[in-house]
Amino acid sequence: MYVSNEQITLPETDTIVWKYLDLSKFLDLLLCKQLFMSRSDKFEDQYEGTFSEPTYEELKKISENNPEFMDYYKSHRKNVVISSWHINEYESYAMWQIFTQNSEGLAIQSTVKRLQEALIPEGRYEQHIGEVKYIDYKKEHIPFDNNFFPFLFKRKSFQYEKEVRIISNLAKHNLNINEGVKISIDINKLIEKIYIHPKSENWYKNLVFQLMEQLGFNFQVEKSDLESDILI
Repeated sequence: MYVSNEQITLPETDTIVWKYLDLSKFLDLLLCKQLFMSRSDKFEDQYEGTFSEPTYEELKKISENNPEFMDYYKSHRKNVVISSWHINEYESYAMWQIFTQNSEGLAIQSTVKRLQEALIPEGRYEQHIGEVKYIDYKKEHIPFDNNFFPFLFKRKSFQYEKEVRIISNLAKHNLNINEGVKISIDINKLIEKIYIHPKSENWYKNLVFQLMEQLGFNFQVEKSDLESDILI
């Protein structure tokens, strides 16, 4: 379930957020009513969950007399799981390109408040929600007085992601986490609207409608703004 954390920067609750995904992942979400959270060290960005250079130098000094201090941060990445969402008032052409393939994808539109409410059914693990800050890893400092801070900072080259994260530390559960974990959600709270890939063909759009109907869902489906006809 969602637990607030005063140290973590939370966007305004009415902030619009998006998740772009392919049809198989969308169906898995509908069928299981569970949200997948990826193990942090499985992300493509090798810096995920690590520190900037100024912070690393500070950590090295601390660990000279306490080597376990650095070892903790190295192993910590395996216990933190993340679900990434994109902050944007509108849909993003770039996100369609990055996260979907072959013109067969969908986008879930939600809000930060909906994310909070959707997490209520999950009673096993605590989740936090935080906005990612983008900094210069060669010059700027990442605080380490909160175990989640390394996962809420990224390099400036990733600013286009405009990311907000559902994040959880599962260390105390002594789990053998492979790729990640699935957490229970209220899917009707999670999803406000669905957008189908703007370049998808009619058969694909009809398939999405049929699948949702057969599974008993009636989400509002919006036409992509990127499909709009030109005016001249």
